Amino acid sequence: MGVAAGPIRVVVAKPGLDGHDRGAKVIARALRDAGMEVIYTGLHQTPEQIVDTAIQEDADAIGLSILSGAHNTLFAAVIELLKEREAEDILVFGGGIIPDEDIPPLKEKGVAEIFTPGATTASIVEWVRANVRQPAASGG
Repeated sequence: MGVAAGPIRVVVAKPGLDGHDRGAKVIARALRDAGMEVIYTGLHQTPEQIVDTAIQEDADAIGLSILSGAHNTLFAAVIELLKEREAEDILVFGGGIIPDEDIPPLKEKGVAEIFTPGATTASIVEWVRANVRQPAASGG
């Protein structure tokens, strides 16, 4: 069995000044309908607010939706804050309008996966199920 009990917990967040949240709401609903617990933070969240929420809610993952073009800065800020707060076990994935050439550097920084327009909700749900809460090396 996995380390944590209960459903996978995902914080879905809209960082920065981007005001378009339809995609984030669609993903949040798809994850919820798949049996996951979803905490949707709403619009205009700072990286600090997102990481605080994820830690307070004992989240397994953070899903970021960014359409504003600030993905390089905002993803990096969330990853850095998770490191600073010793919460690197919270997996970060995201989607939005992200150019193909920006995806490898984001993954190098620690973003687990990027979903671009056209990704199906089923593929995102399947990825979360397959990649969140993977057993870590146990010490006991």
